[in-house]
Amino acid sequence: MSGIRYTEEFKRDAVAQVTDRGYSVKDVATRLGISTKSLYDWKAIFHKPDKERQQDILQAQEIRRLKTELARVTEERDILKKATVHSIDHRNIFSRINAGVLKPSVFLGLAFIFSAILFR
Repeated sequence: MSGIRYTEEFKRDAVAQVTDRGYSVKDVATRLGISTKSLYDWKAIFHKPDKERQQDILQAQEIRRLKTELARVTEERDILKKATVHSIDHRNIFSRINAGVLKPSVFLGLAFIFSAILFR
């Protein structure tokens, strides 16, 4: 990739040379110093009717918005998963204290550790 950004007008003019004037894609690409793939891609985009192109733009925007929302929801889910794991650990400790396996003094130390993890 060359990293060069061409204006929409440049792209439209290049496509017009192929579609309206009848030049070959290879000739136009060589004269303008662009790849034939770029020209074919631009042709696919700019040779569509305006209404269809507008729908494509709106769909692309919606896809970007949905991807952003998905990333946010996934992050929230992961946070809730971690909180669930910590709450399960607390319940396990309570049951072990009630069964006499752990002494309450051990619980106080563990509670301090868990609260440090949860609220960091």
